[in-house]
Amino acid sequence: MTEDIDLDPRLGEEERIEPAEDLVPFQLGRTPEQTTNIGSQLSEANVNRVKCVVRDNRDLFAWTASDMPGIDPKFLCHRLTVCRDARPVAQKKRKMGDEKRRAANAEVQKLLQAGFIREVTYTTWLANVVLVKKSNGKWRICTDYTDLNKAFPKDAYPLPCIDRLVDGASGHAVFSFLDTYSGYNQIKMHPADEEKTAFITESANFCYRVMPFGLKNVGATYQRLMDKVFRDQIGRNIEIYVDDMVVKSNSLTDHIADLAEIFGELREHNMRLNPEKCTFGVKGGKFLGFMLSARGIEANRDKCQAVLDMRSPSNLKELQRLSGRLVALSRFLPRLADKISPMTKLLRKASAFSWDEACEEAFTALRTTLSTPPILTRPNPSNMLLVYLAVSDEAISSVLVQEKEGTQTPIYFVSRLLQDAETRYQLIEKVALCLVHASRRLRRYFQSHWVVVYIDCPISKVLGKPELAGRMMAWSVELSQFDITFKPRGPIKAQCLADFVNELHPHSHFEEHWWTLHVHGSSNG
Repeated sequence: MTEDIDLDPRLGEEERIEPAEDLVPFQLGRTPEQTTNIGSQLSEANVNRVKCVVRDNRDLFAWTASDMPGIDPKFLCHRLTVCRDARPVAQKKRKMGDEKRRAANAEVQKLLQAGFIREVTYTTWLANVVLVKKSNGKWRICTDYTDLNKAFPKDAYPLPCIDRLVDGASGHAVFSFLDTYSGYNQIKMHPADEEKTAFITESANFCYRVMPFGLKNVGATYQRLMDKVFRDQIGRNIEIYVDDMVVKSNSLTDHIADLAEIFGELREHNMRLNPEKCTFGVKGGKFLGFMLSARGIEANRDKCQAVLDMRSPSNLKELQRLSGRLVALSRFLPRLADKISPMTKLLRKASAFSWDEACEEAFTALRTTLSTPPILTRPNPSNMLLVYLAVSDEAISSVLVQEKEGTQTPIYFVSRLLQDAETRYQLIEKVALCLVHASRRLRRYFQSHWVVVYIDCPISKVLGKPELAGRMMAWSVELSQFDITFKPRGPIKAQCLADFVNELHPHSHFEEHWWTLHVHGSSNG
């Protein structure tokens, strides 16, 4: 059963980093089976250049857990800040089936051989192990730390903004996707906290000497480690989200130098990579659920295909599944809230589910869009950004755009349905709300760039009136923190943007309403 056990703590592979081209394995270790991967679209000369820098650093790749020296605890280790008034909990041993029991015993032996655990006696905290089968058929041993996790606070260490990472990684010519070998286990537990991680087995009780999967805050600790190790590289030649790493470069020559620099940091801090899950020198791939390439940011093809393959929902559960899949693709879908409004009404209704013609038309339109989703671009730090707004009776939508050499390319589509009271707003108020919503959702873009809003209504005059009151005054103050300029809408320079724009009503709808005084005739003297 040992070969069916995997030390990798991640259960699913759906959102893992993944290259977008065929790969060519090449021998890195002592035996032909010890390989890593390289992109298939490189020239022979460039393949040799990449192989050279990887082979020069072959000592940074682990084939077994014994190849991992571990992070120096003086640099970083994992601590459990258990509250003083927390009462230790020793869980009662749970029964296991024969298959799971054999798998658990095999895993324990593997962990012992790796030096990840040690036997412990007279422990006050004690947890059960849980066996979960991964998609590849291997067993993953987890520990039920439910009680222990309740005894200490959440680590508020900030995780990176996914949009920032995706923007930063896109638009490059060459990528390498890196994966650490059993990354969490490369961080040691603080000696004073080891016995708190104790768990029950058939033969004895053990505790972890390394940071185990299943403890609260381990993701924050791992992100803290990566931020410390790659503090001079993050944003420049590498992007990292917990244990997802992508090295990015504008040319292969730069990429060779960038890889050498990254390898140097890994060596300095005793980190080891998993050669089977690393990929070097590819032109694109999946990162945090998005497809990255030199062209920009593309929708995940698997997620698009999942919607295209769906039949029309026949019940509420299927509709909820469809809605969840669309939300994951919302950045690529112009006016999504408008398009799904017939379906959204079914989610709100307490009556029987009724998929009508309007719902079917909306579903068909969405599948048409997802068959050829737009390619998004990352913003140039020195460029101004353009915003187009669209308002309907039921939804507000906006798109953030960048113009380069006369071509407008979308960066981000945003939309939402109007709430009950908001549907009764005057049109000018809906436009203001649309802009406020865009500034909140796309705050980091609004804060970093000069933003030009193209709109054919006098929103700038209305927001600038000193006699504003209520929500319009609050929105005006909120928007004043950004560098926003309003201009009349000109010609749309991209078809996907032209399809997005919902023409507002003529200016007559925004004209001021004059007061008319009616006087009773008898009041004339």
